[in-house]
Amino acid sequence: MKYSLIIPVYNRPDEVDELLQSLTEQRFKDFEVIVVEDGSAVPCKDVVEKYTACLDIHYYNKPNSGPGQTRNYGVERSQGTYVLILDSDCVLPPGYLEAIEAELGREPADAFGGPDRAHDSFTDVQKAINYAMTSFFTTGGIRGGKKKMDKFYPRSFNMGVRTEVYRALGGFSRMRFGEDIDFSIRIFKGGYRCRLFPEAWVWHKRRTDLKKFFKQVHNSGIARINLYKKYPESLKLVHLLPAAFTIGVVLVLLAALVCPWSLLLLALFALIICVDSSLQNKSLKIGMLSVVAAFIQLTGYGSGFLRAWWKRCVLGKDSFSAFEKNFYQ
Repeated sequence: MKYSLIIPVYNRPDEVDELLQSLTEQRFKDFEVIVVEDGSAVPCKDVVEKYTACLDIHYYNKPNSGPGQTRNYGVERSQGTYVLILDSDCVLPPGYLEAIEAELGREPADAFGGPDRAHDSFTDVQKAINYAMTSFFTTGGIRGGKKKMDKFYPRSFNMGVRTEVYRALGGFSRMRFGEDIDFSIRIFKGGYRCRLFPEAWVWHKRRTDLKKFFKQVHNSGIARINLYKKYPESLKLVHLLPAAFTIGVVLVLLAALVCPWSLLLLALFALIICVDSSLQNKSLKIGMLSVVAAFIQLTGYGSGFLRAWWKRCVLGKDSFSAFEKNFYQ
């Protein structure tokens, strides 16, 4: 078997249904699907059973341990030459596996990943969040699938690894957040080849509302410092920018108490985001929502980064994360 698709899921049967439906439409057919229920209160077993006649699919239910360990559980039971790690909130275009097959045929890779896009059926908020996570003005384009990056670190919503490499590295660590970047760093440190497959993209719903989005990016900021403590060389200038932006917003708001004209700086940034997103999405409403999502993305990540820096680098505390108990709610 060529590919084993590993899908961890926690209380999201509707999302799994959409993902599995998209797998039935893949033009490349040499794959198995492994769905691992991570102690869900709302299981997706009935959904999975709908696809047993048209997919080589396997379902497992285990106590809750977080996404990283759940992926490892699935890989232990896989038979493919490559494992493809997917989030349950993804939907695959029909040519997804074909694109991976073509890239591997062109140039071998031990690990790889692809970018994500917003589907036309996504809500306006989901499209705004997608913009905030992939735009040059918010993330520098490092998550938008650009080829110009010196190294590409696959994210767990769309990650492929040669199975023997996955097992040699021990899979995902026990980090609750940032575990995918931790794994990608260990792939590079192990001397393995890792590439971006720009055509192997997925539709990724991400968080379904702005409150959940804030929790996600805040934890990502914390995770970046936790990763820095493990791998000091992993911290790059681009990772400092959201923290600098967050401090800048605070300073501008304080300055506005004396000089209201200082708010023009934030207004200019908001205008750039609104215009760029409106043009990309062909919607002024999405452009305006993108302004909110962009500020949440930058200040959420930045505040998490600063919070972790203070606790870990200044006060010397141990690794931590936020919103663990209600992160998926």
